[in-house]
Amino acid sequence: MFLFALVLGVLVLPEADTLKCYECSEDLSGTCTEKTTECPSQNYQCAVERSLIFQGGRKISDVKAKGCAVPEQCLEHSINFGVSRTVQKTTCCSTELCNNQFPDYKSIPNGKKCFSCDGQSCTSTLNCEEDENYCIKATVNSEGQTLTLKGCASKSMCSDQATSLMKQFNGTQFSCCQGNYCNSASTASPILLHLLVPLFFSVFFL
Repeated sequence: MFLFALVLGVLVLPEADTLKCYECSEDLSGTCTEKTTECPSQNYQCAVERSLIFQGGRKISDVKAKGCAVPEQCLEHSINFGVSRTVQKTTCCSTELCNNQFPDYKSIPNGKKCFSCDGQSCTSTLNCEEDENYCIKATVNSEGQTLTLKGCASKSMCSDQATSLMKQFNGTQFSCCQGNYCNSASTASPILLHLLVPLFFSVFFL
């Protein structure tokens, strides 16, 4: 009898220990109607996510969501090419219904400076923001041309996994470095800013 109760307890325990979290995703009107949900397993935490896109210094998108996530998804990403910047903040917590507030966003320069491309050259200075502690350089071959894009990025964008993903994507070479202006200056194709920026964002943030 004792053994049966022990086995039953082991089988039921994982389900009983799963978190209950708020869940919602914004509709076309920008409304995020909350409901509660049980996470699939003990590996999940409650999460809130906020994805922002800026073009020309103006915010054009701010999408919010709540739900369950595994710890590997609880990261902050930021990639800034000057003409466009995308920020994704996913924060997690491990108590019941703890994901009740969305993360704040503040645009704060951190003192780091990198080169960026303005469509004619890559000699423009870009002031990095928040956790963008790396300078980045990306090149892609398109129709016989080598296109270049430069800017700032957070550490998570410079991980081995991220750079490996870039290399698999359309032959893009992606590199990061630390130190002001370490991504060096060079000329760039005007086509780049219209073609490559949306492709970067679609790979990492969609």
